[in-house]
Amino acid sequence: MKHYLLAFLWAVIVLILCLLPPDEIGDTSFLFEGADKLVHTGFYFVFSILLFHASIRVHGTRKPTIRIFIRVLLISIAFALFTEFLQWKIFTYRSAEIWDLLANFTGIGMACFAYLALHRSGK
Repeated sequence: MKHYLLAFLWAVIVLILCLLPPDEIGDTSFLFEGADKLVHTGFYFVFSILLFHASIRVHGTRKPTIRIFIRVLLISIAFALFTEFLQWKIFTYRSAEIWDLLANFTGIGMACFAYLALHRSGK
């Protein structure tokens, strides 16, 4: 379980940042339109990469496995849906947006692609 500590801590940070009132975070529109979508993509990319890294360490794999791929994909999607659900139903001062969810899925997809493309034998 110690390998999953970084992924867990990152998830807590993402959860806190996604549920803070908007006035405490600040407006990102001064950077460029859609900057918050890039942040969402980055949050879930890092989260999924940390899950892949921990799974590789725990299972000691030398090449991509479908079991790790599916597990990380499902956990990441569930976490993305969970944060958007919280913003929609519980923390109503935040807005749940389909574009945020799609940005989350983009980050997850990027991490999945990186796992498939880059995880291979060191030989």
